[in-house]
Amino acid sequence: MIIVREVSISKKVYILIQTKKEVDMLHGSLVDKLIFFALPLAASSILQQLFNSADVAVVGKFAGSEALAAVGANGPVINLFVNFFVGLSIGTNVVLSSFLGRKEEKQAKKTVHTSILLALTCGIIMMMVGICLAEHILVAMATPLDILKLSERYLRIYFLGMPFIMLYNFEAAILRSKGDTKRPLLALLIAGIINVILNLIFVVGFHMSVEGVAIATVISNITSSSLLFYVLLHEIGALKLERKELCFTGRIVKKIAQIGIPSAFQATLYSISNVLIQKAMNGLGSTAVAANAAALNYEYFAYFLLSAFSQACVTFISQNYAVGNKRRCRKVVRYCWILAAISEIVMCGIFIAFAHPFAALFTNDPAVTELAVIRMVYVLSFEVFNMTPEVLSGGMRGLGYSFVPAMICVIGICGFRILWICLVFQKVHTYQRLIIVYPVSWVLTSSAVFIAYLVVRRRCISVQSD
Repeated sequence: MIIVREVSISKKVYILIQTKKEVDMLHGSLVDKLIFFALPLAASSILQQLFNSADVAVVGKFAGSEALAAVGANGPVINLFVNFFVGLSIGTNVVLSSFLGRKEEKQAKKTVHTSILLALTCGIIMMMVGICLAEHILVAMATPLDILKLSERYLRIYFLGMPFIMLYNFEAAILRSKGDTKRPLLALLIAGIINVILNLIFVVGFHMSVEGVAIATVISNITSSSLLFYVLLHEIGALKLERKELCFTGRIVKKIAQIGIPSAFQATLYSISNVLIQKAMNGLGSTAVAANAAALNYEYFAYFLLSAFSQACVTFISQNYAVGNKRRCRKVVRYCWILAAISEIVMCGIFIAFAHPFAALFTNDPAVTELAVIRMVYVLSFEVFNMTPEVLSGGMRGLGYSFVPAMICVIGICGFRILWICLVFQKVHTYQRLIIVYPVSWVLTSSAVFIAYLVVRRRCISVQSD
């Protein structure tokens, strides 16, 4: 009897802990809940990027500028593959949030198991494709010959961890659907610490180059995905993972695809445009490539804040729209936009004010540092204009309109960047002329996304004035 009572008490405590991790998106105040949802999510994305940033910093400081450029040259290629499935995981977030909002536990469980299997399948496919095509991709990008072999070595090893990267992102989307962004953050924090320690051991201790940081990153990805897999196995309720129930449910796959594929398509074309920019950057030499790699880290950090509020917008609206709470949906968009603006201005302001010391963290080469500072000032000064496409696109996806914002962003941002490279940059091959394409494309796209959101809002959540 004592043993039974102890087990019962432990179960009650575990249920209490689980409940506290959830966010009630349907009732009560919004601003504090959006902040508590978005900040751990932003921190998770930043930690994920820190895997690569740690690689860049360690090889830049201890293995030289060529190794730094080799790792940096792979950034757009890796993002091209990863972002497609990160976009696809948004489909899981929206579908699962809708089922949870309507208390449809059976359908929620099917979504969980379908999503996990989908992540593993896609990850394995990407691993095989990436390993086989690594050299061809880098050659097609006109990677400088002095860093080609190093870049190829890093990329092949990195792709070994692709199934675990995909698994983590889908696991995080599952937990995020009920408002839990803290445990994905904790898993990444543990994995990030392991990554930094292994980077130093392999590169500084064993005198390895890019292969050392690549192996460390793979081990870190295995750690983060395994931790969340364990969490889901021991979850209570609709999100509990049962190995024997892993299977594809056709109707669920279709629902995920309807939301996720346009988002994935948008993310992929973003990455393709960035790959083309990287190819143009490669033509400016390894110093420019290394500077680009250093500066990009801070742009990623700034973007992740925007993306976090966009994800908050998607998740909160999905649940509220599922139960017909239109007025609350409109408030979610408004508050996410305001919070994103404030956080973006603060973060970018700090990066710009201390651009030189921040850039110097990644390299000992003064020429690389100076070019990195130029990019940080040019791009981060206008990052706030990227807020409208991100947040309002998230709002439309939460309402089930994923194709509309995807097409606008593809044309307004990706299409414009490609035209810029072909028409403007070809006439004047300078570093500054290339990087200015980012803020110009954000400004042009913002107005189009805003108009599209007004149309979708009128159709879906038109209510009397608040």
